[in-house]
Amino acid sequence: MPAYYRGAVARTAHGPLRIEDIPARDPAGDEVLIEVTACGLCHSDVHFMHGTSGTDFPYLVGHEVAGRVAGLGPDATGLRVGDSVVVAPMVACGRCRQCAAGRPQGCPDRLPRRPKVPLGDGVEATAVLGVGGLAERVVVPARQAVAIDPRVPSRVAALLGCGVPSGFGAAVNTAAVGPADDVVVIGCGGVGVAAVAGAAYAGARRIIGVDVNPAKLEAALRFGATHVVDASREETVARVKELTDGRGADVVLDAVGGPGSFGTADELRGPGSRLVVVGAPRQGDSVELPLRRLFLTGGSIRVSIWGDCVAARDLPLLAELFLAGKLPLEEYVSGAYPLDDAQAGYDRLIAGDALRGVVVL
Repeated sequence: MPAYYRGAVARTAHGPLRIEDIPARDPAGDEVLIEVTACGLCHSDVHFMHGTSGTDFPYLVGHEVAGRVAGLGPDATGLRVGDSVVVAPMVACGRCRQCAAGRPQGCPDRLPRRPKVPLGDGVEATAVLGVGGLAERVVVPARQAVAIDPRVPSRVAALLGCGVPSGFGAAVNTAAVGPADDVVVIGCGGVGVAAVAGAAYAGARRIIGVDVNPAKLEAALRFGATHVVDASREETVARVKELTDGRGADVVLDAVGGPGSFGTADELRGPGSRLVVVGAPRQGDSVELPLRRLFLTGGSIRVSIWGDCVAARDLPLLAELFLAGKLPLEEYVSGAYPLDDAQAGYDRLIAGDALRGVVVL
């Protein structure tokens, strides 16, 4: 194994992304070494790069990882060298009280740990979402590496690490969308269009995409939206009420995250509806809710983290849907970049010019 590998490091908030040499190590215990073949560029990385999801700099960024198993720790099971895998940033432990009760989404060990990775100068970096995979290789616990059909191209497989399961699962798993539901998706970026696709897969009656970017609204239509609302030109609440026969939505998926979009989502709810927070808010965000209206509207407000997905079940399913032509993930990729140009990909994402860029190694 080489003594070093290259990875993308954010040293300071809003500073330039640097491609640095990082000392390599072998997998230990139940760990697996993955040779990274592609890594998606996600807004969650940007939050860390900008210091709005934490300030534990420097960060080794990247968490939407696809690759091949290159090595196994002595206690790793279920995988073989050469397997095509996707890294799942959240996997339940299977042992705690929540897991034993059949509630893996509540597993306290499911949320990503943030391991430290020594950099070439001896400074320890924090691996974003416990992965830090915008790099030539990554070492993770074997339970986070999910084998998928090797026919799925790497640049598509990487998308299964975060954005696609977060949106798709929010509609299918968290909201349990069904054929009688009118669904609104606020924010039609990478996670939002995946939520649209999930609602379409679940057979929703109407799927309404809301955004201010016409290109993203066009993407929502390609992924299954029946209607779109340009919030920069139309009064969103009035238009959604018109499209839903005056009732409001049965399911509202907030794929933006934050006080503004949450407030809009709450106004769009119909009687007995489900509001699902999908997009991650910034540190310090807060909202006030009119409790009387909340009480009279009924229904529920839920948080969906990584789409409430079960990695071993949902990632192979998403791969199968892609291979069957039922999930057009090739259209999800707005650009492919070499590792040295990762910053350009993030810049396009921040500017709103891309659903998802992918670094291909």
